[in-house]
Amino acid sequence: MLIFAIRRLLQAIPILLGVSLVVFGLVHIVPGNPIDMLMPPEASPEVIAQMKAAFGFDKPLYIQYTLWLWRALHGNFGLSVFNATPVWGQLVEALQNTFVLAILGAALGFSMGIFCGMVSALYHGRWPDKLFSAIATIGVSLPHYWCAIVLVLLCAVLHDWLPAQGMGDDSLPLYDRLQYLVLPVVTLSLIPMGVIGRLVRATVLDILGQDFVGALSAKGLTRWPVIRHIAKNAAPPILALMGLQFGYLLGGSILVETVFNWPGSGNLLNLAIFRRDIPVLQATILVLATFFVLLNLLVDIAQAAIDPRIRR
Repeated sequence: MLIFAIRRLLQAIPILLGVSLVVFGLVHIVPGNPIDMLMPPEASPEVIAQMKAAFGFDKPLYIQYTLWLWRALHGNFGLSVFNATPVWGQLVEALQNTFVLAILGAALGFSMGIFCGMVSALYHGRWPDKLFSAIATIGVSLPHYWCAIVLVLLCAVLHDWLPAQGMGDDSLPLYDRLQYLVLPVVTLSLIPMGVIGRLVRATVLDILGQDFVGALSAKGLTRWPVIRHIAKNAAPPILALMGLQFGYLLGGSILVETVFNWPGSGNLLNLAIFRRDIPVLQATILVLATFFVLLNLLVDIAQAAIDPRIRR
């Protein structure tokens, strides 16, 4: 098991290096320069040149990439072009807020998806199957941003049940601050719920048709022990998809955080795109991509721990 984990970790290193190269290259493919956007039209060429030198934009791209990667490995992503504050401080604060939404959204979406998928498979062809399959299909089909707008309209505009935007002030009581989480967490949980629910249903139905399930029932095992055996056999593919979905929640919540004005990494990334704040943009994409790769690594190791066949 240890050898498998070390081998997967070594395989992740070139992937992360390739991710950093792609992130750096794609950002610089976009025409224009962030310094040109910040400087007034009457700025002299000497002042513009000084600003480019201060942020390192006057060097060749390969030198910029080498210096940027070396500093990034030491946790130094430079200063924001927009407000001259350290990028790392902005990113850590934004990631903390994003992790709160992602963890709660994943917990709600995964639990509801597993429940809906199991019930649909165990009651295949009956009304629970049709009901929960419809719920899962709706969760997969509805776009995040559309659900966010509808929930804001229903729960905050038409009915003053929940706050529409922000994350509340630290001086508010805990109950009032938790209300700000309800709408974005429910919105983020819909797609994972649908995706996980459909996979759980298909996987459990496939396992129910295998011979060992009938053998367990013939030996006299009751319903719940049989379900535990089914869940153990269904776990590896479901666990892999859960890891991917959690990665999507971390990196794919840009529009949701924008709609709810939630100060997370998605909102920070959105602002960096409009401001052409290259240091913030590069750091945010690189860190989110790194989290995604590491999540896949952890999922592979967890799968190997559950199913020894994967280690071969």
